[in-house]
Amino acid sequence: MPISKWQQTFPRTEFLRRLAEVKSEMARRDLDALVVSDDDNITYLTGYTVVSGYVPQGVVVSLHDEEPTFILRKMDAPAAFHQAFMQRDKIIAYPEDLIGNPDKDGYDTVVDFLRELGVANRGIGVELGSLPPRAAEKFKARLPEARIVDCTKAVTWIRSVKSDLEIGIMREAAAISDAAILRAAEVIRPGVREADAAAEIIGTLARGANGKAGTKTQPICLCSSPRTGTCHIPWSEDVFTSGSQINLELGGTRHGYVAALMRTFSIGAPSDQVRRLHDAELAGLETALETVRPGITCGDAATAIYRAIEKHGFKKESRCGYSIGIGWLEPTASLREGDMTELKPNMTFHLMMGNWIEEDVGCAVSETIRVTTSGVEVLTNAPRKIFEL
Repeated sequence: MPISKWQQTFPRTEFLRRLAEVKSEMARRDLDALVVSDDDNITYLTGYTVVSGYVPQGVVVSLHDEEPTFILRKMDAPAAFHQAFMQRDKIIAYPEDLIGNPDKDGYDTVVDFLRELGVANRGIGVELGSLPPRAAEKFKARLPEARIVDCTKAVTWIRSVKSDLEIGIMREAAAISDAAILRAAEVIRPGVREADAAAEIIGTLARGANGKAGTKTQPICLCSSPRTGTCHIPWSEDVFTSGSQINLELGGTRHGYVAALMRTFSIGAPSDQVRRLHDAELAGLETALETVRPGITCGDAATAIYRAIEKHGFKKESRCGYSIGIGWLEPTASLREGDMTELKPNMTFHLMMGNWIEEDVGCAVSETIRVTTSGVEVLTNAPRKIFEL
């Protein structure tokens, strides 16, 4: 029996709207076809969220076809039939003998499809930065008459401005992040293993909030004493003790969309230095919420944030935030000095005030925000404080 099509997260019209924007960019670059291999961009264009990008796969957008064509491994094709919005004939399964084959792979199937499409001597966009070097060379070698154009971040920039439907999904993800932070405040206690606390936090990320389950669990960073001077360490086998500080970063996920959140926890009173650092970060965050609005640049916002933190006697070396959406990080706009990206309504950012100033001293507070027509909507809603436990 064929696998059924599941209830789509977004209506067909939403996917066609996204494709229309992509095709407009293709026409601007004089491209007849675009090969999309970035996992998050595939999710954006099709609704497919399965973890299968460790082997060759690609979505081909034709300037002249309404729906894209998804080419992927045979064993993963039923998942595409189930999740992707396209009709079944727009999903091509390549055989399993192309896996682990030193001579041919799934990218050969993509090239063969481009030839059948009749664009082998036309302009073809390829996300070269998302491909292994040998695969990128294969497109050039097997399509010698084509004009291969690097479109590595073309779709990523388009998806940096969300639709209202996407914002709704990100609000659901943000509620899951809030629930996970509150669960952390319940389970972090002296004598509890970090691993056991992590299990409870991750369980909340999976169970979700407000009746909306988490549809994937992102890695969490649980940096506890004496590892609070760094930011991306996972939990350990250690046990929390009195006087421990814990910096936690996590992200709730709904249908690929992530809302990130960071908070600091202290078993007992935090040190004066940590409290002052947290106050400085809060000042930077408040400045960001007052400053971010359409029309200014990411660099303008970052400068105001840095100055606010410096008034409290600290210097933030890392960026103040970055574009967020499908798959957590969207590698486009950053809230850092010199970034001239203009802020637009429905851009979303992880507004990240975390600061690590010594090898064993750091503190973290962040929010996921949306740029509105006049300012900012904060999507996450956990108490903005050091949680003293």
